[in-house]
Amino acid sequence: MATRSQTAAVLLAGALALAACGSGGAQAPAAQSGAKTLVIDTSFDLKTADPGRTYEPTGLIVGKATYETLLTFDGGDVTKPVPALAESYELSEDGKVVTLKLKQGATFADGSAVTADDVVFSLTRVRDMKGTPSFLLDGVEVAKTDDSTVTLTSKQANPALPYILPNPALGILNSKVAKQNGATADPQDKAEQYLNSASAGSGPYMIESFNVSSQVVLKANPKYYGTKPAYDKVVIRNVEAATQKLNVQRGDSQVALNLSGDQVTGMPANLQVKKTASANVIFLFANQNQEISKTTPNAKFVEAVRKGVDYAGLLELAGEGATQAPGVIPSQILGALGADQAAKRDLEGAKAALAASGLSNPTVKLEYPSELTVNGLSFQPLAERIQANLKEVGITVDLNPAPVTTALDNYRNGKEEMGLWYWGPDYPDPSDYLVFLPGKTVGERAGWKAGSDKTVEESGEKAAAAVGDDLRKQAYADMQAKLNASGPFIPLIQPSQNIVTAASVTGLEYHPVWTVDVADLGAK
Repeated sequence: MATRSQTAAVLLAGALALAACGSGGAQAPAAQSGAKTLVIDTSFDLKTADPGRTYEPTGLIVGKATYETLLTFDGGDVTKPVPALAESYELSEDGKVVTLKLKQGATFADGSAVTADDVVFSLTRVRDMKGTPSFLLDGVEVAKTDDSTVTLTSKQANPALPYILPNPALGILNSKVAKQNGATADPQDKAEQYLNSASAGSGPYMIESFNVSSQVVLKANPKYYGTKPAYDKVVIRNVEAATQKLNVQRGDSQVALNLSGDQVTGMPANLQVKKTASANVIFLFANQNQEISKTTPNAKFVEAVRKGVDYAGLLELAGEGATQAPGVIPSQILGALGADQAAKRDLEGAKAALAASGLSNPTVKLEYPSELTVNGLSFQPLAERIQANLKEVGITVDLNPAPVTTALDNYRNGKEEMGLWYWGPDYPDPSDYLVFLPGKTVGERAGWKAGSDKTVEESGEKAAAAVGDDLRKQAYADMQAKLNASGPFIPLIQPSQNIVTAASVTGLEYHPVWTVDVADLGAK
């Protein structure tokens, strides 16, 4: 899938957005006592409110509130898709066809009914407009069977599709209104300007105002057919992390989404702090391309690094709420390895592996983005800790931080001898992690060519073809065990996602795709 090239673009967009957030953003009036206004502070990574084009974290928050998808997830649980605009779905035994029965009574913001034709147009538009999220439906044919039934057909088994459909980028548009405002199911589509100022969805909220650099204001959809949201208005502001902390402490906002573990320490008792492991996995890799390095392709060198890293020390550095990553698939997603399978430091074993490698006092270069932070965590202290760990093994690590644009270019082109990066889920399904296999996108970035490791590749093929949760869970766990045993990747940690809310806010659950569902938030 095209997801392989998308994530780097998302990383870059995120880094640039974070770098641009120093002003604190536009100020909106804080919620007054008794008023039904919710103010959320976040660091904007936002380009558009058009669901067919959005793929940035802030855009997904907005899209989740304003558009409904066929399926969704219950709170933060990503293990089982549940009905939304579709009242039920069925996956064929061969995993190629998803049949969805549409819910009756769903309406758009103008009061018109949501139809199968709207679904077909919306999904076809995402696929064929060739915007950032089009890869989600690569190779998927969308068809109307009857007025209440839609089928999605893939050429190959695609059991991940029910997990992909909840993505807000696949929100269903009022096709009549969208077409009147320039929407087409091809790259000539011109509806974005309209969709940045109006809502053509069936979600609980509508767009009142939209600015990609300062703030987005949502208002409750008066014609929403479902449970009415608790807040009449939601103001989402672009605010740097230090100001987010001040604002939520003094009551100028009710939610702060981007605080680090250090920043949430010692919060006053009148604030709620939700700490949970994010779905981002920070990993280390050793390039397997002999043209890039004569050192890192050595299997015993990789073993020495794997055994030489002090994982407990990295966790301590990451702060409360972070967890060690036993494999590349994060703990929230089907097929994740158990904590008992996580690597442990074995300094003597690391020294023995280095001795067996035949390398004498090797020196390697470790590259990583200098200004990028993940969940408030900078790569620099992690890199310094890894450098110190491996020095004890007998490996000299030269740190080579670079601006994210430079680092990304080297990473994507497979030029880094060793790299420190992260992967966040495009969608919460284990198939999104097949990219780490030889010849796949992240595998190639680590110089791991197709054919390099038949055992790992065969386990990946078996996982990709598996249908049914039990079979998939076992197949992906097996793939990761083999990947850990002989691959160039060393999973390190899942940093903590820290969200601070006022005591009055209820029902907040962190979600790895849309961060928070504002319509789920209650008031007390």
